[in-house]
Order: sequence, then structure tokens, then C-alpha cells
Amino acid sequence: MTLIVRGNSAGRAPGRSQAGPHPLGHAGARSGPWGSANVPVGRGAPSAGFTLIELLVTVVLVGIVALTATPMVEVISVKQREQELRQSLRTIRSALDAYKAASDSGQLPKAVGESGYPASLDLLTQPLEVANARSAPGSAAPAPQQLVFLRQLPRDPFHADPLAPPARTWATRAYASRPDDPQSGADVFDIASKSARIALDGTPYSRW
Repeated sequence: MTLIVRGNSAGRAPGRSQAGPHPLGHAGARSGPWGSANVPVGRGAPSAGFTLIELLVTVVLVGIVALTATPMVEVISVKQREQELRQSLRTIRSALDAYKAASDSGQLPKAVGESGYPASLDLLTQPLEVANARSAPGSAAPAPQQLVFLRQLPRDPFHADPLAPPARTWATRAYASRPDDPQSGADVFDIASKSARIALDGTPYSRW
């Protein structure tokens, strides 16, 4: 309780208590909207927590950060899959060329009129019997009896079906097909992505 006494205390009437009630009530006290709360002027209870405006500003800032971060995360994910696509194309094409070289050298059987490329992508991961296996001159090691070009066939990272077999995620081009109109056929000369999306550099994935 706050008591404000006006006048000189030296002229106070004898016997009057300092803590006695003021005739006009407590000077400096005011009533609140729900009754006389006797809150001293200029003294309010310190506020705890956040105000509504502070909460709203925080929510808005968090939303802005989320909207800014989402596109960046998507771009990073696309870049990672593009790098995986390049590596997969390089790996499979190298295996196709190695198969062709083995066919041309006589290690793998090749009929007359065949291109020497595998009939399917699955052949790259299968053990293939070597025809007329011969050891290298001056080598005591036995000649390999089988050839395997890939331990595992990579998938197209942009293929829509994650459960599809790896060989079905790629578009294949036969050796006899035209470059401007690639078509599948009796062998696999080249591969391409089946995705119709456009890369970050503006080129279609199917043309990589």
C-alpha cells in the first residue's frame, strides 16, 4: 500500500497516526476497469513471455526462411541426381564398348551379320563363357573362362517407378537405328534416360 501525505510533517496534529486513512482515500491510487485495484501510478507488473506482435513477427520470419530454403533444397537434390545420371550413363556405355571389343576379338561368340553389341542390358551383369580361352603369352595363370562386365546395372535416377528393374529404366538404341531417330532393336548400341524433364542447364535428360 502506498500512502502519500501532503503538507509539512512538522505541522501534523499530535496523536494522529501516520498510517491512518486519508479523508479522500489513497492519493495517487486509481481504480482499474474491474474495480479499485489500487495500482500506484507509473508502476505496473513486468510483462512475462512474448507479446502477440512478437509472436506474429516470429511466425512471418520463419515462413520466409522456409520459403527461401525449399527451392535451394530441391536444386541440391536435382544436382545430385544429375551427377548420378552422368555416372550411370558413363558406366553402362563403357560396359557396352567393352562387350563390343570382346566380341570383335573373338572372346565372345558373334554370328555373321551381328554388330557385336549385347542383345540386352542384362547380359552385361551375367557371366558369359569365353570362346577359345587362351592364356597370355608367357603367363602361367589360367585364361579366364567367363567375362562379367558389370557387377550391378545402374538405374536411371529420374525414372518414375522406383520398383522397375534397372534395365527397364533406360531407353535403348539399336546399332542399326538412325542417330536422329533412336529406336530399340536386336542389340543395345546406346542408352538414354526415359525422363522428359529438362536439366538445370536447359538440355533434355534424354539427350545426354
